Amino acid sequence: MIPDQWAPPCNSQCTHKYASLVQIPWRVFCKKGCDADGETWDECLGECDEICYKDPVLKDKQWSAYIDRSPGSVTYSEECFRACVAGCSYKFDIPEEKLKHVHARPPKTPPILPAAESRPPPVPVRKGDEVLSTSA
Repeated sequence: MIPDQWAPPCNSQCTHKYASLVQIPWRVFCKKGCDADGETWDECLGECDEICYKDPVLKDKQWSAYIDRSPGSVTYSEECFRACVAGCSYKFDIPEEKLKHVHARPPKTPPILPAAESRPPPVPVRKGDEVLSTSA
């Protein structure tokens, strides 16, 4: 038995598509699309979205997106999504024409931080005769 026969056909197609060493991370994300739990094409795409884009880990805490294990930059997230969608297409035998119509979600805007409180300017302390010279 040759090693190609050990892997499911979908994973083998991911390995073939992302064969070079510099494409290893995309091969991994393609295989995650192959192994997604979704029973339908749309569910698989939803899982790719969850895998590849940073979302808050803690509910209502936007800053917690930084502890998400998704790829960091927007371009990496888009590449991850494309690779994962390729895996989903292998899994569900989706033709390449349909892949062109699948779009990654637009990048989310960063959280809006509350404006800094406006403080009155500091009152200058006059030096000279008006300053008491007491010791503590």
